[in-house]
Order: sequence, then structure tokens, then C-alpha cells
Amino acid sequence: MKDSYKMVFAGGSGEIVVKKSRFIASVFSVENTAEAENIIEQVKKKYWDARHNCYAYVIKGDTVLKKCSDDGEPQGTAGRPMLDVLCGEEIYNILVVVTRYFGGTLLGTGGLIRAYTDAVKEGIKASDIMQKYRAYKVRVTADYTFMGKIQYTAASHDIAVHDIIYGDKVEFVMLVQQNMIDKFIEMITSATSASAGIQNEGEVWYGCTADGNVHVFDK
Repeated sequence: MKDSYKMVFAGGSGEIVVKKSRFIASVFSVENTAEAENIIEQVKKKYWDARHNCYAYVIKGDTVLKKCSDDGEPQGTAGRPMLDVLCGEEIYNILVVVTRYFGGTLLGTGGLIRAYTDAVKEGIKASDIMQKYRAYKVRVTADYTFMGKIQYTAASHDIAVHDIIYGDKVEFVMLVQQNMIDKFIEMITSATSASAGIQNEGEVWYGCTADGNVHVFDK
């Protein structure tokens, strides 16, 4: 399993119009096929009067599951191009449903492929896509005199600080990518003259949103 991958933190919706046909791309975060299929049915009910509700999803588990549907469009002109965008962007646990309201003009094979491809891209632009990292949750406890050095060490090596707890000593809860753990321990030990307590609390996944907030996940 890779040590990082992209996921949907918050889905969104994007729309394009091609020769009066509306293509509405709805993006969702999904954890399994049952959830994906349930959302697809909900979207079909929401847009019950649309000509097509095509979809594609990629779900990451022990293996990677991919599925797509043209939903009545000519074979290979909708679902597969949509799936190709998701795979090209390397986004996992994502479902995109593109709803088409027919505008009266046939687009042809190439036109349909471009339209569904562009619609998915618009949906992704409107969503919050997060890079998710495998890491160790590490608790560092030290005297306040070392607080600045610890913060500088974390910032200069892109180590995420999940929490700071103020007590008799200061405690940092940090998220250290696995390939950095040995170096991190060495740096903190050096920065605090070997006085800091360093406790590895196990493996987690984490990501940062555009506003800088850090989020921790079990998987």
C-alpha cells in the first residue's frame, strides 16, 4: 500500500453546457460499493427527468475496485472517460455521477467523450480533494524552554502538529510520516538535549485542508 493517496474530503458539483445539453457532475466521498450504489440511486431520483445519469467510482480497500456506467449513452462515451479522469488524477474513494439533460443536438462520439471528461474535471475542481498520508501519531513532552525549537523542527520538515496541550510541561501531538520517524526522533532528541519524552502512539492517516486544518483518520 502506498504511503499517501488523494481522497475526497468534501464533495462538490460542477456543470458545463455543450450545444444546449447540460452536464451536471456530482462528486461524493464513498467507502464501499454499497454506499456508492445507494448514492447513485439517490442522484437518479433527484434528477429523475434527466436523459442520463452516468457514473464512475474508484474505491480503495485491500484491492482497488473500479466501476463505471454509460447509462444509455453509446458504449464507451461516458462511463469509461469519466473513470479515466479519476484514475489519471489518482483519486480514491470517489464517486462521480454526471447527469445529462439533452439539449436537442447530437454530439457524436468525440463530443460526448469530451463533454463527460470536462464535466468530471469541473466537479473535481468544485470539490475539496485532500492528500492523505500514512503516519505515526507521536506525542512529544518537553519543558517550555524547548517549545520554540520543537515547533521550528516540525515546521522546517513539514511535520503536521495535530494538537498542543499546555500543562506542567508542553505536549505536542504530531503526525510523522513513516519514512521520517527515525530522523524525527533524532532531531527532537538533539533539539531538547535528550530531555523530551517521545511516545509513538501507533499508525494513523492524516490530511490537511486548504485552510491548514489537520484531520486524522483510522484508515
